[in-house]
Amino acid sequence: MEPPFERRIAACKRRLAADGADLAVCFPSPNLTYLTGFEESPSERHLLLFVPQDGDPAIVAPAMYEAQLSELPIPDLERRFWTDADDPLEAVAAVLEDYSLERDQGGSSTADREPPTVLVDDRMWATFTQDLRELCPDAAFGLAGAVFEPLRIRKDDVELETLRRAGAIADRVALEIRERGTDLIGTTEAELASEIDRLLAAEGGDEPAFETIVAAGPNGARPHHHSGSREIRAGDPVVLDFGAFLAADLEGSAATAVGRYPGDQTRTIVVGDEPPAAYERVHETVREAQAAAVEAVEPGVTAGAIDRAARGVIEDAGYGDAFVHRTGHGVGLEVHEPPYVAAGNDRELEPGMVFSVEPGIYLEGRFGVRIEDLVVVTEDGAERLNDTPRGWETGQ
Repeated sequence: MEPPFERRIAACKRRLAADGADLAVCFPSPNLTYLTGFEESPSERHLLLFVPQDGDPAIVAPAMYEAQLSELPIPDLERRFWTDADDPLEAVAAVLEDYSLERDQGGSSTADREPPTVLVDDRMWATFTQDLRELCPDAAFGLAGAVFEPLRIRKDDVELETLRRAGAIADRVALEIRERGTDLIGTTEAELASEIDRLLAAEGGDEPAFETIVAAGPNGARPHHHSGSREIRAGDPVVLDFGAFLAADLEGSAATAVGRYPGDQTRTIVVGDEPPAAYERVHETVREAQAAAVEAVEPGVTAGAIDRAARGVIEDAGYGDAFVHRTGHGVGLEVHEPPYVAAGNDRELEPGMVFSVEPGIYLEGRFGVRIEDLVVVTEDGAERLNDTPRGWETGQ
């Protein structure tokens, strides 16, 4: 199997043409990783990928990255490196001049045509956008999200297989925690969160995909609770939300890496005693809402309709005001990305889209319940990427 980067860059060029844009410029971000496999954190140094509608892509980067970037399996990628003794804007200007986008020494545009359109990465820091504006004073600027969202929103086979494996890691850890049963009593939220992170790594995860949530008792009524010093008590509902990033690769080498993809699963369990009054009804309502939403997934259905399927069950049970967030979010190179499964989102689902289905009910001062799985839209429905019990009972 060939690396997907040439195919992705070609698709990016087609999107630029369809949108009437001349150039996309990526900053260290998931978009850059999507097109090249190279992952790096943003810094004050100029590291920019240029993808023109016509011509070969180019990357401007500090010389310290020469070894990594030289390994990228993208034959047509031009690489321009600069040292700390150089002015990086000279390298940027040279690339823009190659694309006939940079102003000449007299300050006018060298392009004898309509003003060009340059789309910058949505995550690009203002300082780099300003540099591009000064170098391309006649250009119209926009955001590259319009190009990248339709490319990244449908996952290819490598991405889907990685997401399946990340889901399996979360499943194995969820089962391990559930089986501990009453051994969890007396453990603090923070201690259990650390143990979950350890187990995710032991099962092959690269690192937690987000801050692991362990929310016991009334803390479960806070959807994004930060695990703290509260001890888990007998009869406490405990919300467990976690997952790990997993690197996708084609041949097991850094040169063929295609990014990292997350697991994301939530279960709400009770250990050691009977749960609080109304808990069983609330939990069953959330489970029914989640099942209804997953059942509604198929191509052509809108993301908003999936939200309505879950929300309707919860509203009919009388807990509509206690469902305080959207039903789900897309996952891929980012833990939260399109499509967003929220009220009013008319984006139609397509095969290959992956998103969470995670309705919840949160009763302030009492407890919360959330159940979450990742799903893939298939040709005729949905495939769950998580398959652990969704009930609240645990080992004894």
